[in-house]
Amino acid sequence: MLWEGRKVAEISESYRKGYGDGYRLGICRAVEQRVPLPQPRFRDMKILYVLQGFHAIDQGVAEALRSLVRECIVVEAPNMLKMAEKERPDLVFVMNGLHVFPENHLEDVGKIREIGIPTAVWFVDDPYFTEDTARMCTGYDIVFTHELGCVPFYRELGASRVHYLPLAVNTNMFKPQRPGPEHLYDICFIGNAFWNRVAIFDEMAPFLADKSVLIAGGFWERLTQTEKLSRSLHMGFIPPEDTVNYYNGAKIVINIHRPDEYGQDNRNIHQVRAKSINPRTYEINACGTLQITDVREDTNLHYRPGYDIVTFGSVTELQEKISYYLEHEDERLKIAWRGLWTTRKEHTFVSRMKELLELV
Repeated sequence: MLWEGRKVAEISESYRKGYGDGYRLGICRAVEQRVPLPQPRFRDMKILYVLQGFHAIDQGVAEALRSLVRECIVVEAPNMLKMAEKERPDLVFVMNGLHVFPENHLEDVGKIREIGIPTAVWFVDDPYFTEDTARMCTGYDIVFTHELGCVPFYRELGASRVHYLPLAVNTNMFKPQRPGPEHLYDICFIGNAFWNRVAIFDEMAPFLADKSVLIAGGFWERLTQTEKLSRSLHMGFIPPEDTVNYYNGAKIVINIHRPDEYGQDNRNIHQVRAKSINPRTYEINACGTLQITDVREDTNLHYRPGYDIVTFGSVTELQEKISYYLEHEDERLKIAWRGLWTTRKEHTFVSRMKELLELV
């Protein structure tokens, strides 16, 4: 009888989880079908898009451009000059110009400009690499940055055309889907262990110790409370394709922006203050999961705290809101669904590329 009672309890719990996930996913599908998508405005242009090497963004931008212009040619940085000379595009559009780009890539940009082809760059790691972007910004005809604080910074350095262009999400990758049982957690955080994040999770360790938690990414050996959080830690990089599953499998996903102080895991030597939200903000909401995030100055430009996103200003407030939304499923799901609606309506790469082309 005891064995039968346990089996019934296990079946009931599995049914409850299955029903709950199906209910969440069903409403997410309804939101996806009903949200008014941005209307593309086709332009008779040929664009050469230069990859930055981060698949989630590169794929989203390339697909968006292909839906908006006559031709979009995708190329890696070492080949951009040769391809520009061959194809003679109306615009060479460089994503970020960092990390995978050769040190002499600005020489190629200069040669492209000399033959009369306009160039644009979109800095999407601002302000964390101002040591590099400060010398790059005047090398392009047009500069786009997702960081509000960098707009006056680049203008003061002599860049003549600088525009604020927020980041967005690749909704073909980050979307509601059914996770596997190995992806189910109450609380999830995925990202590198920058020191501000370490401080928060060290302080929260006693609170999280008895909960179903995933903390994943690089450098989490920096924690001092490893013993309390050891069962929650997944050391190392998780690819975007799997990150989507964890976002879908969590009841709550925490978002903590990285620090902007020079030396805190970044190259912000000019100490431009970070004001803008990160790509993770859009990616979490695009999965139809409740997000609790710290606040950046432009948060309210894109979401409404308490309506389609939840914010916190201290560890105490974060813990209180985690406890509240774990216990109030209906409220949690409603905010998550609204976040999905807002994201798909306003924050896709089609919306951003449409705005970029209008500014160009």
